[in-house]
Amino acid sequence: MANANGKAATSLPEKISAKANPEANEATEIAGNIIYHAKYSPHFSPLKFGPEQALYATAESLRDRLIQLWNETYVHFNKVDPKQTYYLSMEYLQGRALTNAIGNLNLQGPYADALRKLGYELEEIAEQEKDAALGNGGLGRLASCFLDSMATLNLPAWGYGLRYRHGLFKQIITKKGQEEIPEDWLEKFSPWEIVRHDVVFPVRFFGKVQINPDGSRKWVGGDVVQALAYDVPIPGYNTKNTISLRLWEAKARAEDLDLFQFNEGEYELAAQLHSRAQQICTVLYPGDATENGKLLRLKQQFFLCSASLQDIISRFHERSTAEGSRKWSDFPSKVAVQMNDTHPTLAIPELMRLLMDDNGLGWDEAWDVTSRTVAYTNHTVLPEALEKWSQSLMWKLLPRHMEIIEEIDKRFVQTIRDTRVDLEDKISSLSILDNNPQKPVVRMANLCVVSSHTVNGVAQLHSDILKAELFADYVSIWPNKFQNKTNGITPRRWLRFCSPELSDIITKWLKTDKWITDLDLLTGLRQFADNEELQSEWASAKTANKKRLAQYIERVTGVSIDPTSLFDIQVKRIHEYKRQLMNILGVIYRFKKLKEMKPEERKKTVPRTVMIGGKAFATYTNAKRIVKLVNDVGDVVNSDPEVNEYLKVVFVPNYNVTVAEMLIPGSELSQHISTAGMEASGTSNMKFALNGCLIIGTLDGANVEIREEVGEENFFLFGATADQVPRLRKEREDGLFKPDPRFEEAKQFVKSGVFGSYDYGPLLDSLEGNTGFGRGDYFLVGYDFPSYMDAQAKVDEAYKDRKGWLKMSILSTAGSGKFSSDRTIAQYAKEIWNIEACPVP
Repeated sequence: MANANGKAATSLPEKISAKANPEANEATEIAGNIIYHAKYSPHFSPLKFGPEQALYATAESLRDRLIQLWNETYVHFNKVDPKQTYYLSMEYLQGRALTNAIGNLNLQGPYADALRKLGYELEEIAEQEKDAALGNGGLGRLASCFLDSMATLNLPAWGYGLRYRHGLFKQIITKKGQEEIPEDWLEKFSPWEIVRHDVVFPVRFFGKVQINPDGSRKWVGGDVVQALAYDVPIPGYNTKNTISLRLWEAKARAEDLDLFQFNEGEYELAAQLHSRAQQICTVLYPGDATENGKLLRLKQQFFLCSASLQDIISRFHERSTAEGSRKWSDFPSKVAVQMNDTHPTLAIPELMRLLMDDNGLGWDEAWDVTSRTVAYTNHTVLPEALEKWSQSLMWKLLPRHMEIIEEIDKRFVQTIRDTRVDLEDKISSLSILDNNPQKPVVRMANLCVVSSHTVNGVAQLHSDILKAELFADYVSIWPNKFQNKTNGITPRRWLRFCSPELSDIITKWLKTDKWITDLDLLTGLRQFADNEELQSEWASAKTANKKRLAQYIERVTGVSIDPTSLFDIQVKRIHEYKRQLMNILGVIYRFKKLKEMKPEERKKTVPRTVMIGGKAFATYTNAKRIVKLVNDVGDVVNSDPEVNEYLKVVFVPNYNVTVAEMLIPGSELSQHISTAGMEASGTSNMKFALNGCLIIGTLDGANVEIREEVGEENFFLFGATADQVPRLRKEREDGLFKPDPRFEEAKQFVKSGVFGSYDYGPLLDSLEGNTGFGRGDYFLVGYDFPSYMDAQAKVDEAYKDRKGWLKMSILSTAGSGKFSSDRTIAQYAKEIWNIEACPVP
């Protein structure tokens, strides 16, 4: 990178003087503030000012502004004293913060000009930033979209999470398939976080319950670690409001180091607690196949809940002291706690413990406060994702909480017996404690449902399944407890900032940019869907995005792809229910047919580039086999001179938010092909649809609502419906399934060894047989394969009609207004949390 003089920009420019100016709005002032940070907030050797140094100095310049807005926001919240929401989530998938913050503060132009004065382009500096590795999939990305919307809607809210040093893992692809190495986003430091040395809370593990002479109980002994707060500012779009994502780091105190042992050479023994504290925030979702792994996961969950609730209560105490009149019964009118899935379930017994043991409330009052404060979002109907913790493990780690859970369960069961005799035979499935002598467990979802004032699903189909099946008996007890809140995505990150060309076209044709915060305005595009001028502009924006994506793919994989081919993308966690296996088997069949064609026949086909990406959990063997298969198929197809003009297959490594921001704008077809009834919602489907990408999918999760909004004719539908799935599984067990010849042909082609010598037998076995563990095609790949292939044929036909395809693409964007996280969060605020906007004046 050269500066204006043609020299490499590796030293600080002398023409611009260093001047601290946190309120800088104009390019020269911003450049001076950036230089000030390079000189006086140094993290590197002096005199250096390469791209990395420029990133940190630029981020700190912007952070000045964010801290100022953050302080103003919290002074205002403190003055008004509104009810506030505290969002508890084990995951946040934030992505890069620089371009998002600059965009939300509407400072793109000044920051770009400031960096040019320093010899850099904003895009080049933004590329230096690493994604914050605090999440994995849709659950974490949803939480991050929600924070953006909370700030944009001026809502008094906080996010709470953990500060994982090494995330889930960084995915690298080798000849063996996926390999995992630790994320390194904190290897140097994050310029966005602000450590709060005055916000520290003790969190206890193990120990015992002490019964005092007055009958009260106290949890004592065991290990006590310290939770230290790091705040990440979250700016709203076009507003002064800037809220906080508070992340907890686990530490031990200096006095927890046994100096005597250390000086005796017993180093590991001397620092045991330091070591155990450090483990808590090392990685997201540590492997839980071992007892130690389970213990660590449970520690993480409790650590998040305990630190967050102590923080919330201390804030309530501060206000009570200031006002002198506040009572504990007022707590739910000032505090809403939202549990994002079952991971933060321990917030329920921990809030009870803090109220009773630390603040002297009786059971009934503590229960009244707790059950009016907490609400629960369910994200899955998959049995393995509905957490169940071993009772013995819970007694060992959290003895006081197990007493409280037992009491909640006992009282709930008694209520059923007293008021609902008809449910007597259902008590064993409704109760929180499953006392099966072989494997006694605590059912966390049951604890959430019993204790929360509101339970919500995340798409209409998902919520309907929860009410009709998973939680049907609870619905009969509390019919008003259950709601739907269809997920959403932030239009700022997922259109305005990641596809500026397309968003400028939308603004031009709608004659307003208000759609960025009122996404329903996109329906105004419908009247222009046939307009040739709009179609031409739309096509050129999509082409620019495809070319940018093609350059990225060549850079990270070495595979050259044709930007004029149909870009077909499936990116999400690798899981058998998401059916990446169906996608690659379809690709294998397409490859086989292309090989069998004569050259002139091939010329009539629609060239296609299939991209698949996502991480397979480290211990999920079949998911890792799918990653390997995609890569092996790509190696063969892409090097086949007869076919590679018409088909390319690319596995996109280390899928994360930044990769998604490149892939989604360049996509033309996106696959959301889970077995119906198994995907709670999905949110990448919304991101693709918003960017004018057409969807091939099943009637699952939010696909159902997307199809309704964009129009059935603009959605490539296939597959069994959720209500058919149980019958189809039964028929399979009874040996009544007849496979489609194309399905058999694709599997046989893999078995022939054409894609290498790796043994895919165990993976393909999951599709064979009628019953048995890991067999019997539980996810109905074989049943849905023929309708999937027919739908893919319709895609090819539709793509040949360029005007027709562009019209569908425009209508896809025009129908995406419902899927803004602003709409979702406004509904949570009004219908669950009962909070109101509190804009900074």
